[in-house]
Amino acid sequence: MFNVERSGEETRKLSHNNDRCVGCGICTDVCPTSSLRLGPIVPIARGLIEMDLVSVTSNTCVLCGLCSVACPFDALSLTINGNDIKETGNYPVWEVESEINDDDCIYCGRCYSVCPRDTILFKRELPSREDLVIGEISVDEDKCVYCSICSEMCPAGAISLTNNPEFSNDNLNNTIEVDTSKCIYCGVCKRACPQDAIKAVCSTCMLQDQIKAPEINGTASILKDGCVNCSWCKEVCPVDTINVTKPFEGTLKLVETDESTCKGDACHACQDVCPCDAVEIIDNKATINLDYCNLCGACVNACPQNIREVTRTSMKLNNINSESWRDILTSNLLS
Repeated sequence: MFNVERSGEETRKLSHNNDRCVGCGICTDVCPTSSLRLGPIVPIARGLIEMDLVSVTSNTCVLCGLCSVACPFDALSLTINGNDIKETGNYPVWEVESEINDDDCIYCGRCYSVCPRDTILFKRELPSREDLVIGEISVDEDKCVYCSICSEMCPAGAISLTNNPEFSNDNLNNTIEVDTSKCIYCGVCKRACPQDAIKAVCSTCMLQDQIKAPEINGTASILKDGCVNCSWCKEVCPVDTINVTKPFEGTLKLVETDESTCKGDACHACQDVCPCDAVEIIDNKATINLDYCNLCGACVNACPQNIREVTRTSMKLNNINSESWRDILTSNLLS
């Protein structure tokens, strides 16, 4: 994480957030003064060294902000007098989106479990089990011999028993309790008891049509900080309540030659650096699933065989008012 700051008629400050950075190299491609450098992204991704994915030569950086607006992941920020240029309305802005429609969400948690960047906030509130499972259960301790069969057989773990084998018939030294917050009144304990000491009645079975459907509430949202618009959440959502707009459209393919081929399991550099978890090794070849790929190009930079090729046909970067900036951005980001 670096900061470059200069003061004069206005104060400009360029900041890099390594937690949001994916090592795509877009900023280094567009920098007009070649002041930004991409670090060794594979060793960094593998945890072999600790350093930022991007570094800067501060004395050559002109603080123009081109790298800041070009970064699709908001890892770079240029402020002028404390104001981020992307919020002024005068600079290019990425029109990307990752959003959950909370009104239609069923709070299944699938999006939360698959997010490769841990940027989904998820909380589920379930109704009390006692409102849904109704019954009665009792243990006749005069008959109970504290054999623990009921406790061992209980599928809900609702029966607890303490047993002093030296006083097996002394109720002062043996206890048995049923936790009704766990009991499902299934009757397994009753049928298993060799002394017929347990009575259990399941009202839920008889009244199930009268019991109201459980109301499940919760919250689910996607943090903008760190999200890379990979579409994992959208693809796994069973009710199609998530919208994702990726920064680019295009393709990414493997271009092998007789001299250079994918090393698969022996290399997996692309898999290690991919921020989208979109790379899978199949038949000893690194295969990229474009459903989850955001075409950032990190895998292209990581490949030691130079056989990855990304082709971006369009981008969601709008409000480019400067022709010179448009030329730089389109020539470096599109192909």
